[in-house]
Amino acid sequence: MVAPVSGLCDIKNINTGLNMSILKISIRQVKAARALLAWSQEDMARESGVSLPTIRRLEAQDGDIGGRPETGEKIRVTLEAAGVEFIPENGGGAGVRLKKSAVT
Repeated sequence: MVAPVSGLCDIKNINTGLNMSILKISIRQVKAARALLAWSQEDMARESGVSLPTIRRLEAQDGDIGGRPETGEKIRVTLEAAGVEFIPENGGGAGVRLKKSAVT
C-alpha cells in the first residue's frame, strides 16, 4: 500500500469509476498566485469565469480552497494557464511560483 502524497486528494471519477488525484490548493496559494500575476480579484473573476462575490467570499477564509469543487478547479486551471505552478506540501511547505518561461 502506498502512502498518500500530502497536498493531493483522491477523488473517484463518476464516469469511469477510477480514482484520480487532484492537487488541493489553499486560499493563501491563490492569493500568492494572484500577486505573482499582479491580478486583482476582479481580474481573477474575469479570467476564471467565477463571480467576483464568490472570489471575495473564498478569499475571506483561510485553509484549503472551499466552495464547490468545480469552482476551485476553475480557479486553479486559470492560474496555471496564466503561468503559475502550484507546489504541494512536501515537507518544505506548500507554495506557488511562476513557471519557467519557454522563451530564452
